Amino acid sequence: MTERMTGAQSLVRALEQVGVDTVFGIPGGAILPAYDPLYDSAKVRHVLVRHEQGAGHAAEGYAQATGRVGVCMATSGPGATNLVTPIADAYMDSVPIVAITGQVASAAIGTDAFQEADISGITMPITKHNFLVTNADDIPRTILEAFHIASTGRPGPVLVDISKDALQADTTFSWPPTMQLPGYRPVTRPHSKQIREAAKLILEAKRPVLYVGGGVHKARASAELLELAELTGIPVVTTLMARGTFPDSHPQHMGMPGMHGSVSAVGALQKSDLLIGLGVRFDDRVTGQLSTFAPNAKIVHADIDPAEISKNRHADVPIVGDCKEVIRELIAAIDAKGDYAEWWNLLNGIKETYPLGFEEFEDGTLAPQYVMQRLSAIVGPDAYYVAGVGQHQMWAAQFVDYENPGTFINSGGLGTMGFAVPAAMGAKMGRPESTVWAIDGDGCFQMTNQELATCAIEGVPIKIAVINNGNLGMVRQWQTLFYDKRYSNTDLKTATRIPDFVKLAEAYGCAGLRCERAEDVDAVIKEAMEINDRPVVVDFVVHADAMVWPMVAAGTSNDDIKIARDMAPKWSDDE
Repeated sequence: MTERMTGAQSLVRALEQVGVDTVFGIPGGAILPAYDPLYDSAKVRHVLVRHEQGAGHAAEGYAQATGRVGVCMATSGPGATNLVTPIADAYMDSVPIVAITGQVASAAIGTDAFQEADISGITMPITKHNFLVTNADDIPRTILEAFHIASTGRPGPVLVDISKDALQADTTFSWPPTMQLPGYRPVTRPHSKQIREAAKLILEAKRPVLYVGGGVHKARASAELLELAELTGIPVVTTLMARGTFPDSHPQHMGMPGMHGSVSAVGALQKSDLLIGLGVRFDDRVTGQLSTFAPNAKIVHADIDPAEISKNRHADVPIVGDCKEVIRELIAAIDAKGDYAEWWNLLNGIKETYPLGFEEFEDGTLAPQYVMQRLSAIVGPDAYYVAGVGQHQMWAAQFVDYENPGTFINSGGLGTMGFAVPAAMGAKMGRPESTVWAIDGDGCFQMTNQELATCAIEGVPIKIAVINNGNLGMVRQWQTLFYDKRYSNTDLKTATRIPDFVKLAEAYGCAGLRCERAEDVDAVIKEAMEINDRPVVVDFVVHADAMVWPMVAAGTSNDDIKIARDMAPKWSDDE
């Protein structure tokens, strides 16, 4: 396939060839040449967002819901820099997106031209790779390479910055181009010796734990994980990014570990003698004070990214490889089920003694955790739940039951407020047949709620549960616990209905509902579920003092977990 066309036409043709069906973006001067042929494309749907940050998060939501590469597009200068936050978010959470930006004409690069920004330099630390294209002939090959890099190995964001003159120049388009990536060879097959060493440690262990991270879901290895867990009888913990990768209802599931994890999951890690880390980063939110994390455990650490292994915690058995292949080979290498009766006795005792719970308020004010429980029960495990960042994110992780991999989408590593609404939009566009609920806080919601306009106009009927406590809730919780209730700049005044979220929803062409009492929660959720011709915003007005428990305070040991204020679990090896 060889044809003469402009660089801009070759860009659109290349996107069509790599299978792109949706692009989220906003036009501007430098990228404008690309928007003209995009107008004629019968294969690529462009979604005009209201802010470039929304474009980036929508691409992330699309990618996480579909497993395909998400695509966003922006012009030079401020258009490109508005993509920095979602690019960083995708980098931290290993989300495959390609961000295409226009750049000023190549002769003007470095002259401080109008709307010039060195977006390649700016994003170099937060992209898996990036390209600056100044020759139209390079566009098809660069696009093919960008999609290959974003989607293989450890997934991540790739930036393609294209100068305006390259988009306008004439070129010869031919497909497929030959990729030129001699140094990029991700290792997917684990070393057989390391698998044997890991199997040996697993068979010797008395208190092993499968410590499962987002890498297992990225490898599409949930079925293999279930087989390994049931073959060995080893308890499983799933991190925030792995919720649903192992079913919550499974008796071997101990819950989510970490700062706001369950006592049973945190206890399992702390008391283990072997951690089998699969697609995890040994992140500080899981480990707490690193020197006191799982003090008696040997470590098997499997990850497709060799840079992660032994980065935070030394691995006794390091395994570089794709988690699906690693788990398959571990299954083949293990021929006997361990005797973990005493271990399960201890863990089940902890699990029964310290289940997740929450405080009911005497004045009848709504408890946000109750909203999550009812949302989970009524909407069910086949929906996608997309959370912002803060207390509502943790309640969504704790009190919604996840049975299916990939059904909880949130900003984990970067903790980006404003993630939920645009990401839910992207997820719904990627999975139009699925129900998609955004679970947002009143603080997060006000950062990107302009994308409600996009959803209403584009026909994307997401549902948004705004957990409205009138505050920046997680920051206020820390002020309550560690700053003597000095609430400096955390009161959003949304309790006085500035803004009124119901009126705001209606102004954006959405349905607006409000719920303030526990007895109304079911009816309001069911009403929202019945509205499918436009987006729905539900303002759940909850108690300002609701807190996320359990909690391991930042920088402290997991052994110091609190189940409520000044209340710690009493556990011992004999429990």
